[in-house]
Parts: sequence; C-alpha cells; structure tokens
Amino acid sequence: MTKSYTKFQSRIRYVSLFIVLFWMTLCAKLFSVQVFQGKAHQKTLIKQSQRQENIPAERGNIFDRNSNALTRNIAHYTLSINPSKVIEKELLAQVVSNITNKSKDHYIKKLNSSKSFEYLARNIRISQEDVKSLESFNGLHASKKYRRSYPHGVVASQLLGYNDADGKGISGIEKDYNEYLLGTNGTTTKSIGWTGKFQNRSDLPNIAPINGDEIILTIDLNYQSILQEELNKRMLETNAKSAMGVIINPQSGAILAMSSVPSFDNNFFSEYQINQHHCKVLTDQFEPGSTFKIVAATAALAENKISLTEEFNCEEGEYDYFGTTIKDHEPHGQLNPIQIIKHSSNIGIIKIAEKIGSNSLYKYAKIFGFGTPTNIDIIGETSGKIKPERQWSRISLGQISMGHEVAVNTLQLAVAFSAIANHGYLIKPFIIDKIYNQHEKKVENSAVVKRKIANEKIVLEIKNMLRQVVVDGTGTEADIPGWEVAGKTGTAQKYISGKYSNDHFISNFVGFLPASNPKLLSAIVLDEPESPMHWGGQGAAVAFKRIMQRIINMDDSISPPLKKTNKKQKLNFHFNIK
Repeated sequence: MTKSYTKFQSRIRYVSLFIVLFWMTLCAKLFSVQVFQGKAHQKTLIKQSQRQENIPAERGNIFDRNSNALTRNIAHYTLSINPSKVIEKELLAQVVSNITNKSKDHYIKKLNSSKSFEYLARNIRISQEDVKSLESFNGLHASKKYRRSYPHGVVASQLLGYNDADGKGISGIEKDYNEYLLGTNGTTTKSIGWTGKFQNRSDLPNIAPINGDEIILTIDLNYQSILQEELNKRMLETNAKSAMGVIINPQSGAILAMSSVPSFDNNFFSEYQINQHHCKVLTDQFEPGSTFKIVAATAALAENKISLTEEFNCEEGEYDYFGTTIKDHEPHGQLNPIQIIKHSSNIGIIKIAEKIGSNSLYKYAKIFGFGTPTNIDIIGETSGKIKPERQWSRISLGQISMGHEVAVNTLQLAVAFSAIANHGYLIKPFIIDKIYNQHEKKVENSAVVKRKIANEKIVLEIKNMLRQVVVDGTGTEADIPGWEVAGKTGTAQKYISGKYSNDHFISNFVGFLPASNPKLLSAIVLDEPESPMHWGGQGAAVAFKRIMQRIINMDDSISPPLKKTNKKQKLNFHFNIK
C-alpha cells in the first residue's frame, strides 16, 4: 500500500461504506416504491392522467298502441370550466354567446373568475358539431344529460306522470315502471393528451350504457284526445266541478283511454294543483245511483226469483220504505223488470231486491267486482266500498239496490258493465300492452278472466234491458242511429254532512256499442253538474254520445252491426281464467 492510501484509508472506508449504504437504501426505496407501494402510486398516476366519466343511459320511452310516442328524451348539455386553464377566453365567450344568445360579457365575467370551477351554461340544447367545437377549448368540460319531454301536453298526462330533476319517475307510469324505464349508465375512461386535455383512447376500458326499456300502452292517442276534449267541454257546459271517463275494450279489458278533467301539462307539472295530477277514474269513489241496478236485476234473474213478464207495483212514483220515502223521477204503476230498468224505477228495483234478499244482493255485488280493486296494472286505484251484510240496516237492501250506501270508482263501473257486454265474463283491466328492449320482450299482457258472473242467457237478457234504456228509456240522449247503443243512466245524490243532498249530484252513464258484439265501452261521470244536466241521461249520456260518434267516424276498424242476420254471433275468448 502507498503512503497516501495508508494516510486516507479510514476516510476511503467511510466513503465506500457511505456509497454502499446509499445504494442499498436507494435500491430498498426503489423496491419499496415498485413492489410494496406500486399499486398506490399507480392509482395516483392514473388519477392524475386519467378520468372516468359516466355515459348517461337514455330513459325508455312510452308509446300508445299505434306506436305514437307519448314521451321523448331531449339531450341537453352543461358546460363547466376551470377559468385558469382557459386560454382563448374571448373566442370561447363569443362561441357560447352565439349558441345561447346571451351577451358575450356575461361569459367573459365567468371566464375571468378567480374560482377553480364555474358553470358556463346549464341545460342547453346544442348540436354534436357545437359540442366537438366547444370541447376543443382547454379547461372546458361538456356533460350530457337527458330531459324528459311530453309532446302531447295535457293528453294522457295523468297516466304518464312525470320525473324529478334527476330523471327518476315520481308520478304515474313513470313512477310505477321506473325500474324498467331507467336503464343503466355506462362509463368511459379518458387520458390526458399532449395538449393537456382529456381524450378518449381505444385501449382504455369503456362500458356502453344500457338504455331503458320501451313501454307500449293499450291507450289510443286519438281516443284519449277525444275523451279529454269532450269531458272538458261537458264539464264547462254543465258547470260541473270535474268530469271523468274511461274507454275500454269490453272483450279484453284493454284500456283505450282514461282521464279526468281538469287535467295538467306534465311538462310544467309544478304550475298545477296537485289534485289535477291524479286520474280520478281510479282514485275518486262515489255512490253510482241507478247504474248499480244491474246487480239486483242480474241476481234476481240468475237465481230465478223473477221472470221478465212479472209485474211490480211502482206505487205511482212514491213509496214508504221503512219510514223512508222513496221517489221515482216519473210516476209509474205496474212495470215488469225490463221496464223497471228502462225507466230506472227506484221503487221497482227495491221490490225486485226484496225478492232476492240481502245475502244474494251482497253476493252478486261482489261477483261484479264492487268493493274490491280491479287490479289494473298501475298503482293508485281505490277499492270502493260495500258494507258486509251483517252491518246492513233494515233499509240497506233497498238503498244498495238503487246504488246508495255503496262506493265505486269509474273503472269498477266500466269493468262491471263489460261483463254484461262480453256475455258474462268479469275481466281484469290492463293498460300496459308490453315492455321490451332490443334484446328481449319482458312483459306482454293479454285478456284475463276473473270469473263468470252468470250464464249467457241471463246476461243477454240484461243486455237487452240496457238496449231498451237507450232506445226509449232514460238514456235516449246516448243513442246513435244504426249502432245499437246499450247502456244505463245513473243519478246519485251526494251524501254531505250526514244526509243526502238535494242540490249536489253525481251524473253518470255507462254504455257500449254495438250491443250485438260490443267493441267499445265507456263510463262517463260528472261531479255536481247543474240542473237539469244532473240527470245521468241529460248530463253524462250526452258526453258519451259525442265521444262515441267522433271515434266511430274516425276509426274505420269499428263497423256498425249488420241490419239483418239470423246467425247467432259468438264471442271467441282466448283468456286465462283465474
């Protein structure tokens, strides 16, 4: 060893040791960073260089039975900025100003903000070309969302409902079938490019959105428009508080139109009173009056308690029934069952009810579906009410037989009369025809029969009675020459403050056509129309006729009955009996 080495040997050792320890520490650190902390640092790097964005799914749309769109999704964009990263502020302000028609200075103020985040414009409708142009600016981000639109305004608004600001259904079919309509958002991963903007890359993970399911309703847009127009017209003519109506295919139970007025525009739902948002056909209960008389008549014939030729003394229009005076709107003497229904005699139907007794009347009221929900496939229906037989008073038999002491909704009336129209089958109404997406059909409804109310002979006899009501009874205002309209009028005093009012009435009419093979059935109800339109035959029947006339003049698929035929028409049911 040299003298120099010997002189600096200890220092060399320390330096060498330091270098060895330094490299060992550096290697250990690198090993720790790459192995032990590798995932954490990788996440940090990805977070800084990549960004995951949601791709909004498009909400499923709702259509009528003819595939007319009842809803639409309008794409809109929200523009946000980091002002410190925007370089061409003057140019960006001018571009956005041209799109929104707001002043350039409005956007210059936002672009010169000291904040790290600003909304430049929210919920604006712009073309894809404009979106690409805007995204070329550094520091700007355009996010896409969908806003629900209802192109027909008030038409079917109560059925469709509406969504909240986040696109979630909060009313009507939008709410009831939100799970189907909603869809699943996708995601896209962007990485930062050389310009400092986030860009799409094919090698990064992307998950495509799954759009919501489409729903086809049984509703006919034209029928629905006619129904709402005529209900509104009749409500104004009679100065009624409200009006409601439903049109149904009595053979299948498919709802073709359903509404109550006043209604609302679900594009601006917050501007209307909440009670206008609900379809009163389902929610409002009332005493039906004489439209309920089909129950006692059917029960009496089905149990062979009366014959069509048997006559009942209708007491010339006034009858003391256990201390309660029962009146007919016109005096009559002896009437047979056909005439009792035709002239809507309260006294006559009470005497028929006495023949069958409370047990049978209650049983057939339940057979017709009163007091229980129809189980339509949308939420919100009331069940109606009929007291258990043990709770009846001594006058309940008579009162219920003429449609008092019982509460129904409009749909229940329509379904009950459908059983007369279709030869005796109580059907389950439905408004959802099918639900599907591009891959599969998820729901498809068809006619379902709950039960048979009576044999075909009895039902035909009741149907003939209802035809006579319109030919020369209380329902002549509903008649349409050549179309064999059958139906029943109903006028009920409203029960207010513990007694029946002499000034407030429910006017209703249920009818179908043609009687020999019914294609359409409608129930119309007016709440508190002025006299003399408070009578079912003067108020609701007029609206029924107008609605049916417009539909049959418009829809060539509905043909009038043949004038002469000796062949007995048969109904072809393809039902699932439950």
